[in-house]
Amino acid sequence: MLLLEKMDGIKKVTIEDANYPEELKKISSAPKILYYRGVLPQPNEKCLAIVGTRRYSPYGQQVALKMAGELADAGLTIVSGLAPGIDTFSHRAVVEKRKRTIAVLGTGLDEKSIYPQTNLDLSRKIIENGGCLISEYPEGTPGSKFSFPRRNRIISGLSLAVLVIEAKEKSGSLITADYAVKQNKKLFAVPGQIYSANSAGPHKLIKNGAKLITDSDDILNELGLSPVEAKSNNIEAESPEEKLIINALEDEPLQIDKIIEKTKLSASVIATTLALMEISGKVKNLRANTYSLN
Repeated sequence: MLLLEKMDGIKKVTIEDANYPEELKKISSAPKILYYRGVLPQPNEKCLAIVGTRRYSPYGQQVALKMAGELADAGLTIVSGLAPGIDTFSHRAVVEKRKRTIAVLGTGLDEKSIYPQTNLDLSRKIIENGGCLISEYPEGTPGSKFSFPRRNRIISGLSLAVLVIEAKEKSGSLITADYAVKQNKKLFAVPGQIYSANSAGPHKLIKNGAKLITDSDDILNELGLSPVEAKSNNIEAESPEEKLIINALEDEPLQIDKIIEKTKLSASVIATTLALMEISGKVKNLRANTYSLN
């Protein structure tokens, strides 16, 4: 065991220990033992959970990246589950800013057990940037249909509030929302298109009393924290082609064919210009050649 701790940095804390997370200790189903890598939540640290569907839309991706990044800038520690989709984007947005984020896993914390394996590099970056990986399961424990839903109580338990971004009506994210209600946490939800299946979960939560959220300041105000300092969203175009693309993307993300349609530029010019704009950080490729302003 000593060798493993040296290799992977896996440590153990019991509920009787002084460094067991204070907020988590308050819930009735707090794990008696936690395994962790990195730095555990500190006393008075303010954590916010962000969860959502694995089958995200470009809209959901954009919201997760923007809100997680802004809330991290405002001093909140973002907690999520390292799952594909909204969880991954929430962690990634924070790591890109070299801020602190916490991932709660439904597996052991050794690298062979971590799920998904595609997020191994992200898990390392979380630790490198002062974050933490947490699990109630010992090394070598694979994920199961029981372990992933059960870890959701820890995600909400560590946090002052839970934000749901895109979730189907029977999504696992709603399990986290249910835990939040039982644990007397604040519950936030981002609305979406009424005909989108990914909006069914948040809209149900909003109908049942969750706070409707349209920007980061809504959350900060609810938590009694200072709003995000306003920053200029103006992106300086370096060519006429860039200016046309920026104008086209001002209102919403667009697929590349819609950008071509709105700008009247050729497909080759659009492809070249978008590639250069992505390198310079002016736009993001969300998924399936759908772009948004960064």
